[in-house]
Amino acid sequence: MLTIYHNPRCSKSRQTLALIEENNQEVAIVEYLKTPLNEATIKSLLALLSISAIEMMRVKEAEFKEQNLANADDEQLINAMINTPKLIERPIVTNESRAIIGRPPENVLTLF
Repeated sequence: MLTIYHNPRCSKSRQTLALIEENNQEVAIVEYLKTPLNEATIKSLLALLSISAIEMMRVKEAEFKEQNLANADDEQLINAMINTPKLIERPIVTNESRAIIGRPPENVLTLF
């Protein structure tokens, strides 16, 4: 089963979810803006993605600049994602052993 960390207002997130559904994949949808992720989940996603915290962030968001995160360490970035979920890159899809960021949406196809 796949899990998508989804923002329904994001076109890339909607396109990624559509690809999952078109390929008849079972999917759990986590609307992370309504249900913010905790530290353990963020760290797990970072490990599955094999990326650093900064690579999982939307660095062009105003909140990134407002919080002065450009030179922050991973712990500060993870805390920023917990407190400001809008900063998390979207969508993230996992199959429990691997994860991808759905930019472009076709990246999700590598999980099935």
